[in-house]
Amino acid sequence: MAKKKKKKSEGPSGNEWLTTYSDMVTLVLCFFAIMFNPDEVTPSTMSQLSVSFMTQGMGSSAGGNTLSVGRFAELGNNINSLPANDRGKSLGTALRKATSIFTPEIKSKKVSVSSDERGIIISLAADAFFAPASAVINIESTRDTLLRLGQLLASSDLAGRKFRIEGHTDSTPIDPAGPWESNWQLSAMRAINVLHYLTDLGISENRFQVAGFADTVPVSRDDTPEGRAYNRRVDIVILDEAHL
Repeated sequence: MAKKKKKKSEGPSGNEWLTTYSDMVTLVLCFFAIMFNPDEVTPSTMSQLSVSFMTQGMGSSAGGNTLSVGRFAELGNNINSLPANDRGKSLGTALRKATSIFTPEIKSKKVSVSSDERGIIISLAADAFFAPASAVINIESTRDTLLRLGQLLASSDLAGRKFRIEGHTDSTPIDPAGPWESNWQLSAMRAINVLHYLTDLGISENRFQVAGFADTVPVSRDDTPEGRAYNRRVDIVILDEAHL
């Protein structure tokens, strides 16, 4: 009786590329997740990611080790030294530092520190820094706060940064017998006087922009005394590069 012939052992299934592909997708996902928040990226993290691309290839199978040194071999090193990465770190450091140095004023609601797409916003409560309907800074009661603000803006963490000083009012109409023709004038003059104080501390005026918004950018409802108090403010914005 004839013996059945043994089947030849089957070769590769042809699906090995899936492992390579999935490894590559994972690496790319990690890359963009890190780049999304450059403030948290460290050189060592980026170096490890670069090593995964350049030396380990795109998978554990033999077919994945196809990446060879070429004109993109220094990509990881270049990313580590990108100016935007360093400046993103400095902005994050400045936010933490501002929150720390203004802790007493934040607790007493004389100052608030926040951030948005424009950058870091340090808000000075107008009631604490200016008398009603006045653009003259209450230096005696706010000198220490303004000095610390000047030191922050002049620090090495913010070297090369631009700042915008924005004046705001509530919607209360201007007294016709007062010195101001409109809330536009009052908000702009308050911003200008803060600018003069900071430049007197030695910060170059070329780093500043000034704007007066009157009551057009409220941060709270304007139909209560407390809401109007929040809206009367001067914001110092440490600008992100995209909003220069």
